[in-house]
Amino acid sequence: MPETSRNPRRAPVEKQRDPERTKRKILDAAKIEFGAKGYAAARVSDIAGRAGVNKQLISYYFGGKEGLFQELAGQWHETGGEISTVDQPLPEVARQFVMTTLHDRDWGRMMMWANMSGEDDPGGDPEARFMQVQVEQIRTRQQQGEIPDDLDPAYLLLALVAAASASLALPRAVRNITGEDAASPDFITKYADQLALLVGHLTKKP
Repeated sequence: MPETSRNPRRAPVEKQRDPERTKRKILDAAKIEFGAKGYAAARVSDIAGRAGVNKQLISYYFGGKEGLFQELAGQWHETGGEISTVDQPLPEVARQFVMTTLHDRDWGRMMMWANMSGEDDPGGDPEARFMQVQVEQIRTRQQQGEIPDDLDPAYLLLALVAAASASLALPRAVRNITGEDAASPDFITKYADQLALLVGHLTKKP
């Protein structure tokens, strides 16, 4: 009896061996490619090649490039949500967000590309909802007396996001102003501490 054709919905061989490891490799490769080229220019074939997998696995696990981006965004929202809880002082929150630019620069570059492209956000509504939650947390801090009443929570959050991203967005300015390499651990750690001090002065009650 002739062999029947393979069901296209069956799991590829890699899934049967170690699906979580395979997915992790794909996500890591996607983050590097998105960070280097931006969402629009990143190619599924290049992501698959970097991960060392068949590109069909990207569709199988994530539904394609947009699904990959959304998965990475969801992971970042979880991390960012843990950092920004209102039980942590705002200066420490600012410091930790700066430190993410040292520990996860590919993700930071990925978001830089997404913001500069002017295209629709591939993260979609979850990204907008995440940022609105952050605004509400700033507002809660204000109601609790941590932040001066005359500051607009949304604009303050925007300023903090921009400040935390300086080592990614302004490497030449960093070099010209401080004489340091924006990607170096020494600079990022020092900058994180200085931004925390600055925010601490902002939140200090008179």
